[in-house]
Amino acid sequence: MKKVSLKDIAQKVGVSTATVSYVLSNKKCRVGESTKQKIREIAKELNYQPNQIAKSLKSGKTFTFGLIVADISNPFFANIARVIEDEAAKHDYTVIFGSSDESAQKSWKLIQFLQNRQVDGFIIVPTENSEEQIEYLQKQNIPFVLLDRYFPQFTTNNVVINNYEAAFMMVSKLVQKPKSNVGMIAYKNSLIHMKERIRGFEEATKKHHRFIEKISFAAIDQEIGNAIENMLENKVEALFFATNTLAIAGLKVLQQKQIKIPNQLKMASFDESEAFDFFYSPISFIEQPIKNLGETAIGLLMSEINSIQKGKTTKVLPAKCVERASSK
Repeated sequence: MKKVSLKDIAQKVGVSTATVSYVLSNKKCRVGESTKQKIREIAKELNYQPNQIAKSLKSGKTFTFGLIVADISNPFFANIARVIEDEAAKHDYTVIFGSSDESAQKSWKLIQFLQNRQVDGFIIVPTENSEEQIEYLQKQNIPFVLLDRYFPQFTTNNVVINNYEAAFMMVSKLVQKPKSNVGMIAYKNSLIHMKERIRGFEEATKKHHRFIEKISFAAIDQEIGNAIENMLENKVEALFFATNTLAIAGLKVLQQKQIKIPNQLKMASFDESEAFDFFYSPISFIEQPIKNLGETAIGLLMSEINSIQKGKTTKVLPAKCVERASSK
């Protein structure tokens, strides 16, 4: 079957090949909207597929970029990846996905692989101890945006939420209805988003005079079980989980211990999960603006790729506390 060309579309519409090229590339040209619409309709009717190789040679771009997240199976990252994929398509870009599994070594391998594929840029959820990778991208002048987390010591494009404010608001609600001693279970790492969530917890508990001396850090099931046991021994009446992954693991432990929520223990989580809807007491959570995060990250990356943006910027977006039965 003969491949449809710009010339075929031009002949059917009755315009020049250059006009068809301008319209399908979303470039300015002196033709009316009705003609533009007709060109697009004919292109769709003929199933026109642009020659990506020729397009890349002409522009010096591959029209692909890499997205590296912590874990694509996590609903938060899966949903944000979908938003990014849809937004990239609006700019005729294709996204190549990868999961770092919170491993700096794996993140570096993904960066090298994607760079060898000559992607035009990156959106990265950075892992702990990946500072050298960020320095490398900067030295290579490769466009990139850090998402969800960033390193304060570097001047980079960042898209994050106000983790401190969100944690402060949710913990304040937990301790006041009725007044309760509250504990937190978090990951022990040096990443800014986790530090800010912990800081929000600490400031809220101090303000309301409901401070439990130590925060428990957990990663695997056994550690979470020990962390919850520690909290119960300290007469904690409410628990705040720093991520949805920790919250789901915590729910399993609480079920095994036959702890009734919210009668015996109130709880809330940072980020939501579909599993929360199926628990007998729907879980309160901090809702991140996933669509806004994805759209903003794409906007910053495209501006850098197209040399529109001057300087680097940090976009801090607000999150929302969703109160449900588990915290009341």
